[in-house]
Amino acid sequence: MDHPIFAKWPAQYPDRLQLFSAPTPNGVKVGIMLEETGLPYEPHRIDIMANESHDPAFLALNPNGKIPAIYDPDGPGGKPLALFESGAILIYLADKTGLLISPDPATRFETIQWVMWQMGGVGPMFGQLGFFHKFAGREYEDKRPRDRYAAESARLLGVLDARLADRSWVMGDDYSLADISLLGWVRNLIGFYEAAEIVGFDRFAHVQRWLEAGLARPAVQRGLVVTAT
Repeated sequence: MDHPIFAKWPAQYPDRLQLFSAPTPNGVKVGIMLEETGLPYEPHRIDIMANESHDPAFLALNPNGKIPAIYDPDGPGGKPLALFESGAILIYLADKTGLLISPDPATRFETIQWVMWQMGGVGPMFGQLGFFHKFAGREYEDKRPRDRYAAESARLLGVLDARLADRSWVMGDDYSLADISLLGWVRNLIGFYEAAEIVGFDRFAHVQRWLEAGLARPAVQRGLVVTAT
């Protein structure tokens, strides 16, 4: 394996898919997906607090300098594939395995629609709320940014709650990559970000039920800690 990433993070099992990640809401998506699909893989923890995601070796894999990223030695046509952006990776792994996404074209694109909703809305808004509610932003005297992101996060939770009102999972009876894309973010919002009260999480009974069911899945529990140490 001659990709520059392996100069710093050598592969002990070069025939397996290589995961480069950290236990963040975006990072755990791919760990959960890999555990759910059963694909053989080798995890590598990227210490984002030590700025390892901006190491030249990692930037050779993902020029955007963000986790997660993968290197699949058995990509399309049997050729290696390096891939970043968690949503793209989820779709790739679903297509590679034929799991967690419907083969029906209409249902497939509806599933992808919800993944894009998470990528464009839930992730950025929840992340900003975390910054302004728990981290450096909490020291800002002007609380308008915090309140803006709290209100938008609550609105997004309302959208998800309505979607789940008459179904077990985002896509209905079948658990899918749409659920995988969201579980870590909702978990983080009320856990690590400590924002349950500010968004009124108790109002969203359907989201609460869905989150409990998702976190109870053994593959989810394993995926959440793939790169924790």
